[in-house]
Amino acid sequence: MKSLLAALILSASAAAGTTATAAETKFSVMLDWFINPDHGPIIIAKQRGYFKEAGLDVEIIAPADPSDPPKMAAAGKVDLAVSYQPQLYLQHKEGLPVVRVGTLVSSPLYCVMVDAEGPIKSLADLKGKRVGFSVPGIEEALLHCMLRSNGVEPSEVEQINVNFALTAALAAGRVDATSGAFRNFELHQMEAVDRKGKCFLPEEHGVPSYEELIYEASAERTDFVDVKKFLSATARATKDILADPEGTWNEFKSYGAELDDKLNHAAWFDTYPKFATDPISLDVAGYRAFGAYLKEVGMIDEVPAIETIARDLGTQ
Repeated sequence: MKSLLAALILSASAAAGTTATAAETKFSVMLDWFINPDHGPIIIAKQRGYFKEAGLDVEIIAPADPSDPPKMAAAGKVDLAVSYQPQLYLQHKEGLPVVRVGTLVSSPLYCVMVDAEGPIKSLADLKGKRVGFSVPGIEEALLHCMLRSNGVEPSEVEQINVNFALTAALAAGRVDATSGAFRNFELHQMEAVDRKGKCFLPEEHGVPSYEELIYEASAERTDFVDVKKFLSATARATKDILADPEGTWNEFKSYGAELDDKLNHAAWFDTYPKFATDPISLDVAGYRAFGAYLKEVGMIDEVPAIETIARDLGTQ
């Protein structure tokens, strides 16, 4: 009788486990880049089981090409794509059906990086030089304005797509500067190859502040229940990170052996204060202001209506 009872209990437990797993909704997010400290809230939420508690089975995908994520979200092939606020307006201009639904990093990380010991002492020195980039579109919104504010027309600079290899291209002398280097990461990469980088910041060269990393979804999506669950889980993870940056770093680095190095450790502590603590809410005024800036510098013809480029899930 005891054996039969034990078997029944084991069977019931197994069935309950199967039901719980089956109840989890598959949910995919494609990152903007290979996994790095910028993605801390996503990884910590995964590591601590916050997605599972929310009923989500989250797949985290690194892109082969950094221009792919918005296209994948637009096509409905992933639930969310990590992208950039400046790029969002250009995607809208080009007719790509995506909308911003959340924020990951709430202030700029982008910079134009040069070798501190090299000949480029100011952005004016880039006239006639080569600039490497990784994400098409960002250059129009940021680099072009930064160049013009220093008396250089974008046509006077040779722009070269170096994909993920921003630091490698600069260190090898293939380019004279890189556009799209992150001040929290590539500067440390330069140190790792015994070089010293110098960053020119967009907010110091004519560009208003903006959100560096955002989450985009298909503009055709109408059900945001799972998206809100995902964002709530990352908000919970961000709170944990801010409360215990060292402890959460140890969990982050355990996600993959390649993350456990001095570069990522240094980048983690430069990055975590910039994570959005309220990733769901939308800064309507900020989005309108950046749209006005892009129109002013000729990147877009009209400032798009907020509802055509973004969703404020905090009010839905």
